[in-house]
Amino acid sequence: MNIDKNTILDLLKGNGQHAEAEQAQQELPDQVDTNQHAGLLQKFGLNPADLIAKLGGGGGLGGLLGKLGG
Repeated sequence: MNIDKNTILDLLKGNGQHAEAEQAQQELPDQVDTNQHAGLLQKFGLNPADLIAKLGGGGGLGGLLGKLGG
């Protein structure tokens, strides 16, 4: 599954992981493939399977951004 880098950065920041978000900004490509970049995601404390569940299942991107914004 491809996820926009900004979505991942927002998720990290929303979790209070500002240092990880800053590092991810430098290291992640604009479109993150959860399979191809699984190692990088795990480096930032993100489980690719959890990301897919949050973004691909129950609520999609709108549901995730709603949680981050409110």
